[in-house]
Amino acid sequence: MTMEILQITWFLLVAVLIVGYALLDGFDLGVGCWHLFTNDDQERETMIASIGPYWDSNQVWLLTGGGAIFAAFPMVYATVFSGFYLALILLLLGLIFRAVSIEFQHQVDSPRWRHAWDLGFSFGSILPSFLFGVAMGNILRGVPVDAAGNYAGDFLGLLNPYSLVMGLLSLAMFSMHGAAFLIAQTDGELVKKARLWARSAWLNLAIAFVVATVWSFLATPRLFANFQQMPVLYLFPVAAIAGLAYFPVTLRGSSRLTPLMTSGITIVGLLGIVAAGLFPYLVPSSLDLSYSLTAFNASSSERTLTVMSLLALIGLPIVLAYTFYIYRAFAKAPKYQHHS
Repeated sequence: MTMEILQITWFLLVAVLIVGYALLDGFDLGVGCWHLFTNDDQERETMIASIGPYWDSNQVWLLTGGGAIFAAFPMVYATVFSGFYLALILLLLGLIFRAVSIEFQHQVDSPRWRHAWDLGFSFGSILPSFLFGVAMGNILRGVPVDAAGNYAGDFLGLLNPYSLVMGLLSLAMFSMHGAAFLIAQTDGELVKKARLWARSAWLNLAIAFVVATVWSFLATPRLFANFQQMPVLYLFPVAAIAGLAYFPVTLRGSSRLTPLMTSGITIVGLLGIVAAGLFPYLVPSSLDLSYSLTAFNASSSERTLTVMSLLALIGLPIVLAYTFYIYRAFAKAPKYQHHS
């Protein structure tokens, strides 16, 4: 493969890994976002139990995505991880709190102890769900990167209005996905609550999507250039809009799996829009677009990308097979139920 094809391939692979993470760990985060919306301790137990077989393996996609960026686009890794340092620390703290809360919740037989870790589980789900969107919003609008590829801004600059809207969109997206997962995975009164939560999250997501789209069109028209040059890319907004339009219909249907599948299509569409709008930029510069880090000027050497491609041909099928096996194995188990 030529160098250009390798660079494009790894841009696409990183995008696929991010989408995979959003689809899989997204429902884990979404379940946590709703954790405190019920006062029933047994329902909270059921919510944590529903993601118990999956949540730790789902995070493999995040680690793999970070590793892929580090190896394929080291300049991007250096700029983003230094410029977004405080935000990433908060993100990691949230993910750590979530993991610790799941494992520690039953170590002491005390209602106060369990409720404290309930708060940790919810906090550790809501904060990352929001920060992922904030980070994506900053990437879309552009960040202050100078000619040397160094981040020239500060933490407060990341909390701009556009990125906060994207954070709310991300939070609503994961919340909808988590509620749809609960509909598919649980029974009884919890399903009824999950349908109400899903409808609320869907409404918030639809509003945030419209606001973000209009804002992006007015403030950052370059995000729409690729769609005009390659009309096939319109498949992503079509998928996102179709998923959003059909999702409330699925909540009234008898199928328990359809809302989750529709939510997944919506996520693929939304993140596809982001990837299609960004290419070839990985970190657009708000100071001067010529300072931006792209798939072509920020990649590793041709030999590195070639070796990584060979490893990916071996490793990615293993990850996919492992993920498929986990979900197939636990899909045979009885649904988690709430017992009054």
